[in-house]
Amino acid sequence: MPSANGKGFSVRTAEFKGTILVNMCDEELVGRTVAEGELKVHLSKEFYSGEVVDTGEALRLIRTCSIVNLAGSRSVSLAVENKVGAPEAVREIDEVPFLMIYKFAG
Repeated sequence: MPSANGKGFSVRTAEFKGTILVNMCDEELVGRTVAEGELKVHLSKEFYSGEVVDTGEALRLIRTCSIVNLAGSRSVSLAVENKVGAPEAVREIDEVPFLMIYKFAG
């Protein structure tokens, strides 16, 4: 369900053998396709939709998951500004930032 202001985070989570995967993007980007040269990425409902969460819940998910795939300026900025992701790891496609974070337990 979309948020009232359209500024939420669309999130889909999955769990496998104790590993939590989070796919998150700015909710208004769901369904959009971005392209740069030969590279094309579709931000599909199947990959990113499950529920729409607010900033606090989005940050909690980013901090507690094992793997997170982020798309959109708000989603990526949330991770970078909270020092969960590195700014040099951000990749932009058609002016939409993307960031993948893998956390290794050691």
